[in-house]
Amino acid sequence: MKIMLVDDEDVIRLGLGKIISRMDIGSELIGSYANGEEAWEHLSRLQERELDLLITDIKMPMMDGLTLIEKVRERELRVHIVVLSGFGEFEYARTALRHGVLDYLLKPVDKEQLHELLLRVSKERNQAPEYMEEDGDHYAVEQVRAILDKEYGQPFELERLAEQVGMNASYLSRLFKNKTAMTITDYLIHIRIDKAKALLLDNPSLKNYEIAQYVGYHDPVYFNKLFKKMVGMTPRDYKEKKSTGRLP
Repeated sequence: MKIMLVDDEDVIRLGLGKIISRMDIGSELIGSYANGEEAWEHLSRLQERELDLLITDIKMPMMDGLTLIEKVRERELRVHIVVLSGFGEFEYARTALRHGVLDYLLKPVDKEQLHELLLRVSKERNQAPEYMEEDGDHYAVEQVRAILDKEYGQPFELERLAEQVGMNASYLSRLFKNKTAMTITDYLIHIRIDKAKALLLDNPSLKNYEIAQYVGYHDPVYFNKLFKKMVGMTPRDYKEKKSTGRLP
């Protein structure tokens, strides 16, 4: 199992290196770096299966751990990532977990906990890799769903959504499509049209443009075209046919 360490504290980095080298689990330390930028110079040249585990601190000079993790995920390297965290840095660690991070280790690192973690990674790397279904990724997708279900009427901004989830926008887009077989935009459209259908039936006094604005469309003509494309008829026809029982 090939491992890379990244931490700006020499004592921690060297200490972890010694502990790992003494563990008889077939581990090989292929890199030890003081910041994310140095680590990325090495990481960016690696090919698939040339690194199994990245253990990184969060707060570092030059390039912090979260940025390093984003870069690894953008490149879609199938690498397990473990975060090193101090007691006062739990919020950073929790943010990292949203990036598909496997786990985190509190400083000072407990040898037994580290050993168990390395055994876990070693076991998982010998099985069929399913990195896209790690807990962090699943949580991120569910968080996107929850945000869109609640804020469907607001203007859609991918960058703002990604910031809320704590992920890079391009990686989040690929992740969501991979997990749901839908783009984030298509998912939002389905939510908006479903809400519009409910409004048409539950609030018949609402004007078409009012419904359009309520679900996030300020151009009623565009809303009409989109509704017809998705439902197969205009909002007016849908409301009339539902009210007369001609639609189930």
